[in-house]
Amino acid sequence: MADVKTAPARPATQHGSAGKPKNSNNFLMNLIVVAACIVAGIVVWKFVLGSDGNFSDAAKEKAKNAFGLMFQGGFVVPVLLATLFTLLCFIVERALTIVKAKGKMDAGEFVRKVQYHLANKNVDAAIAECDKQAGSVGNVMRAGLVKYKEMTTNSELDTEQKVLSIQKEIEEATALELPMLEKNLVFLSTISSCATLLGLFGTVLGMIRSFQSMNTAGAPDAAALAGGISEALINTALGISTSFIAIIAYNFFTTLIDGITYGIDESGFTLTQSFAASYK
Repeated sequence: MADVKTAPARPATQHGSAGKPKNSNNFLMNLIVVAACIVAGIVVWKFVLGSDGNFSDAAKEKAKNAFGLMFQGGFVVPVLLATLFTLLCFIVERALTIVKAKGKMDAGEFVRKVQYHLANKNVDAAIAECDKQAGSVGNVMRAGLVKYKEMTTNSELDTEQKVLSIQKEIEEATALELPMLEKNLVFLSTISSCATLLGLFGTVLGMIRSFQSMNTAGAPDAAALAGGISEALINTALGISTSFIAIIAYNFFTTLIDGITYGIDESGFTLTQSFAASYK
């Protein structure tokens, strides 16, 4: 019983003690990123899109190019720009993290190499392969192999108990890897919905402005009518395009994560089956 209880307790304690500050730092970092993107959205809208060179008049009512048209979208545009910048930041962050988690070796090839070493009862060589793989699958497999090696010299437990101990170690290592893979995906899923709603909000404001220009005595104000319609369409375009990018990125990353998760499950199954077959 001492072997089963003591070994898993060490990694749990280490990660548990370091987990709270790490989570706090992640939240603070995400908050800083979002705040920086909001500032960037306002700056781009006011000084880049609103530059005098983008308009034919001092009142900035006659746009000369696309930047000027975007500026005329109103105060919802900087919010949508901030949303787009936030999306791009977390796409880059997730891409770097998931590429690193995939490791330096294909999961299928890695599992086959580990199977070969285990068939020859060379656990140290299998652990070396995990270090070469340097990804989430390798990390989980390495934790299982360390326990695997420990169980080969354990004389107190029967085979079934040893397999359960290895399986428990793999589950604990997996529980530490998966949150890292799925972290910040919530931003992508949230933006995919909220960007469209923000665009629709800007569209409604633009249409209100258009109808107000028509609700005048005599001929409607053509410039105000055109400005309101332009505002509505610009916000719609920005919201839909941001949402489109977010949906594509979210589905792409979840597909990659599913592949890594499958590799983790395959490696865990391989490890337990190999031990059960080799140490009956």
